[in-house]
Amino acid sequence: MAEKCEKPEVKDSPSVPASYLEVNCRSSSKIRRFSVGTEAGFALNLINRKLEDGLPQALYIEAVKEEEEPINFGPNSILVSYGHGWKLQTVTEAEGGPRARASTRRTAKQESSPLDFDDMQSTKELLPSVIGPQYIAKVLLAFVLLFVFGAIFTLALENLPRLLLSINSSI
Repeated sequence: MAEKCEKPEVKDSPSVPASYLEVNCRSSSKIRRFSVGTEAGFALNLINRKLEDGLPQALYIEAVKEEEEPINFGPNSILVSYGHGWKLQTVTEAEGGPRARASTRRTAKQESSPLDFDDMQSTKELLPSVIGPQYIAKVLLAFVLLFVFGAIFTLALENLPRLLLSINSSI
């Protein structure tokens, strides 16, 4: 009996490193286990593949602790346990932000029509317009400079034999 009580203490001791990490999938409310050193992008891909139809896709994985700022994992970062009280969880599309609102609006309206005016407006809000008068002027200036440099190099190459002859005759 005493031996049974001692085994969990040894298992939970900080000197023995954990061989896996647990990530709470907020869409399906399931806990997925990954080995230490797994990239967040791989884990996210695996979690999204195992989701049932109709559940929101996970966007990224974050480490959370009460009264602490969450730590977000990028797709190439390695999943890490930050210690006691920190939990790894997914962040889904339905949890807020303009991108999430646009995607939920799009999934709700997909049944009506594939291209809707509201969907186009929401994507315009997300991406700033980079084509303007300054952009067009810069492109035109680049073309003009390209032709000017081309003309200069053409004239230089056409007159190169004469220049070489005059240099050789003067020496």
